[in-house]
Amino acid sequence: MISYILALIVGAVVLAVDQYTKYFIMTNFELGQGTDFIKGIIDIVYIHNKGGAWGILEGHTWGLLAMTVVIMLVCIALLFKWGANNKLIFWAMSLVLFGGIGNLIDRIFRDGNVVDFLHFEFWPTFPVFNVADCAIVIGVALLILYFTVDTVKELKSKMSANPIKVAENDNTDKNV
Repeated sequence: MISYILALIVGAVVLAVDQYTKYFIMTNFELGQGTDFIKGIIDIVYIHNKGGAWGILEGHTWGLLAMTVVIMLVCIALLFKWGANNKLIFWAMSLVLFGGIGNLIDRIFRDGNVVDFLHFEFWPTFPVFNVADCAIVIGVALLILYFTVDTVKELKSKMSANPIKVAENDNTDKNV
């Protein structure tokens, strides 16, 4: 139960920081205006993104809204199914969910636009992003970590349970 309360608090903080930073950028910068934030690393460039990541599906607001809602429903289902038993999945899904809510708010209340403003100065072709995007990326990275660790554990378990059979299967595959 404490994990759920902590996740709600973290989610509320992510949403608050996301929405505040977007509001700050919109009220202090002109669209397209930029400035150095951390010289040589990150600059601030105020843009509107009508698409998804890397601008894909630009102009398809209803499709992006529907896709976001479906992803959020999957996150909620995974939270209820596995979240209580696995902290990594719990935090991964929580971050993806709250990051999705942050960008969903933009799409609904900002005419289909998501406010983006963070840009890697050292990687000019990387898309401009925001705090909600950071939460989503961290959540997806945690999910990838979970599946990687789980796969390695499963392989080790199979090898330790029957090392001769695994070795025989490896030899059989080489002869094919």
